[in-house]
Amino acid sequence: MKCGFCGHDMPPGTGKVFVRKTGKTVNFCSRKCEKSMLKLGRNPRKFKWTVASRTERLKRGVGKK
Repeated sequence: MKCGFCGHDMPPGTGKVFVRKTGKTVNFCSRKCEKSMLKLGRNPRKFKWTVASRTERLKRGVGKK
């Protein structure tokens, strides 16, 4: 299972599940990810510690040595 915000893998039995009014579920690995997405409405591509950001930077060629 992957976190809905940062995209990291979570071990089974850990994390938190949020169910939206539409019935769609979102999994979170930590309170940091949960708060960033739900309360603050942040975009995961703008934070270096998320998987989405790393793939975005590789597409642009910024992260290559």
